[in-house]
Amino acid sequence: MIGLAAPALLIVVAVIVQIALPGRAVYHTGWYNVGLAALVIYALFVSRARFRAARTTRARLAIVAIVVGAASAGVAGVTSGLLGPDNETIVGAPGQRARVEGLGALAFPLVSVESAGDAAVTLERALRAPTAIGPHPHDAGNFILRALPRDVAYVEAWDSRGNHLTVTQPTGATFLSPVLLMEHRQTIAGLNLPFDSFNLPAARRVVKAVLFTPAQAAMFSHGLAQPGEAAVLFAVDDENDRLLPHGIALSAGGRTVEVGGLHLRAMVTRYPAIEVASAPNLVVTAIGAMLVLGGIASFIAPRR
Repeated sequence: MIGLAAPALLIVVAVIVQIALPGRAVYHTGWYNVGLAALVIYALFVSRARFRAARTTRARLAIVAIVVGAASAGVAGVTSGLLGPDNETIVGAPGQRARVEGLGALAFPLVSVESAGDAAVTLERALRAPTAIGPHPHDAGNFILRALPRDVAYVEAWDSRGNHLTVTQPTGATFLSPVLLMEHRQTIAGLNLPFDSFNLPAARRVVKAVLFTPAQAAMFSHGLAQPGEAAVLFAVDDENDRLLPHGIALSAGGRTVEVGGLHLRAMVTRYPAIEVASAPNLVVTAIGAMLVLGGIASFIAPRR
């Protein structure tokens, strides 16, 4: 019995680990899936001999339950590992809806800068109630989702007369949005820093914004940033992408700076992105685990 129960339990545990700890690259490697498939084949091979040697109907049913449960869980794990997509992080702007193939749509909420840190992205699926995705793993059939807070910058701009300027992002996720998602990276002074850009059509200006964490800002701001304050470095270009004289300034702690004939302010806050990882189907895995445990319990339970 141990020769069948041990590989069956190992299969179930391996697949449950895939669900409990999603997103690991090892699940998509060939050797992991070959090993899992080999355990399923071994369990099938052992079960044939055990089935023939079984003397009671109860024992035979227990063997069938164990092997069917192990095979179901194993196939779910191998299918997820070999056919499931690689991990993906969906970054969306406030108000954006992003569709994920085979899953549904992710609705990113419109929130103020003060409440952005508490924002929750909603998963919308056909014939199901919308579900808020938090920092804890959320099972969605063949996917595991969780929210990953990341730094973004809310920017505001005024001209020299104090007129508020419209911020646009021609290459961003949302054209009319003051929220910079900081999806690109650039190396400055040996630091790999996130950056983004936006346009000010009324002023015919293009502004590049580089984000510094509080620790980085303290190192390079030369006293402009207070301890614990994140900062954004602005570089203002004209409509021909030429840097303007005095066109570089650092906005720390949400303070307004005058740069390139403009008044700019950046407020750094947290806003969630969604990590999507393929995972074995929870229902199939649960049924397989119950069959394996039920079959083993049937052997262990005393006969009446």
